[in-house]
Amino acid sequence: MLSKSSFLKGIQCEKQIYLYTNHYDLRNGEGEDSKFASGISVGELARTLFPSGIEIKRTPSLKSSLIATQYYLGKNPILYEAAFLFNDCYTAVDILEQTRNGYNVYEVKSSTSVNDTHFLDIAFQYYVLKNAGINIRNINVVTINKDYVRKGNLDVRKLFFIEPVTKEVLALQPTIVKNIKKFQKIVQLKKIPVVDIGEQCNSPYPCSFTDNCWKNVPKVSVFDLTRLSKKKKFDLYFSGAQKLEDISDEYRLSYAQQLQVECHINKSTVIEKEKVREFVNALQYPIYYMDFETFMPAIPQFNSSSPYQQIVFQYSLHYKKDKKSPMKHFEFLGEEGKDPRKDFIERLLFDTKSIGDILVYNKSFEITRLKELAELFSAYKKQIYERISRVKDLMYPFQQKYYYSHKMNGSYSIKKVLPALIPSLSYDELEIGNGGDALAAYESLVYETDSKKRLAIRKNLLKYCKMDTFAMVKLLEKLEKT
Repeated sequence: MLSKSSFLKGIQCEKQIYLYTNHYDLRNGEGEDSKFASGISVGELARTLFPSGIEIKRTPSLKSSLIATQYYLGKNPILYEAAFLFNDCYTAVDILEQTRNGYNVYEVKSSTSVNDTHFLDIAFQYYVLKNAGINIRNINVVTINKDYVRKGNLDVRKLFFIEPVTKEVLALQPTIVKNIKKFQKIVQLKKIPVVDIGEQCNSPYPCSFTDNCWKNVPKVSVFDLTRLSKKKKFDLYFSGAQKLEDISDEYRLSYAQQLQVECHINKSTVIEKEKVREFVNALQYPIYYMDFETFMPAIPQFNSSSPYQQIVFQYSLHYKKDKKSPMKHFEFLGEEGKDPRKDFIERLLFDTKSIGDILVYNKSFEITRLKELAELFSAYKKQIYERISRVKDLMYPFQQKYYYSHKMNGSYSIKKVLPALIPSLSYDELEIGNGGDALAAYESLVYETDSKKRLAIRKNLLKYCKMDTFAMVKLLEKLEKT
């Protein structure tokens, strides 16, 4: 049987649909999905555009969903998750609306525009529904309006766009039929199809079987080469240059790439001491070490916010009056369910009111967030821009390769730089170890009913953000000793 999901996997890669159907146990290990629960989904909210519908509950038994769908067809004009089967192809429709002249189909997407994959997605659905005897009048994709700004109660009719795609879907039907026949043969093969790794492994979505397909790729390979396009990396790989040391001397590399290759081969570290000292000497104590965390809800939760807007909810500040003085630490973590931005900026301005440079890692991120807050809270605009004038970027000497170790593996991310320079420090032991997990954890707080779990999540968020600024303190100390 082909589902919509497996069909799209086949479009991406024939090997993927075979593994998904026959060797699901080979999928990547844990860690792909967030361990934090989220709240109301975009799909659930979109249903309010078509109220009073009947939801066909998904059950382990496909037959029961199909029977329930047939029972409610004609009895209720709106069905959610209506299930259909034809030619061993199965689909469930997000929203099915009955009219006098036939049915309207609505496929809900959490993206802000319709892409080629969406067209294939709903074209597969059309194939199943049409052949299952459903008279389809119009086909639509529901997307999010990225320009919507929430003012008061959520206005779902302004939040969503409904885009008709009937013409495009009908034009794709020959392609759908052809691929269905091909995929139904592929999933019945006795052996795994031979498909080499390629750009399809992460396009349009990361494949769930990369651990299996990439198992023979060296731990450090040409795919780690800095500032090189994916296409060129694969060109190198298929030419036989899989490891960095395999790259021919005749292959044209940039300075940063050549440095990476040489340091990898020699297991060495290169430091341009004069430039590092120049960077360090330009810093003026007292120094604040600052880091922000943000989340990006698809559904705007607060007034004066838009879909997928970066909302600051947390900061960490370490402070040193001079090189020898003890560290002080300040932090803020927004209250779940409440717009954190006003409290965030008021506390930040208070905590950074003394003179001194403000050191961040990747200043474009923090500066952009501060400028957004300045526009939102005009009363603090002058103070915010004064803080911006003091911001300096600790990432700069690593980005410019003034200090490069083979252990960084071509990256200047703080997650790579920290263990390379200070092996005793790492994010590996933290429950929350990256920005993506921090984002998901904060969003989950609103919907977590267990007070002990909420407290644990907040503690882990504080540990993670504090680690970012503590890491900066230690990295600067390392540079100061260079």
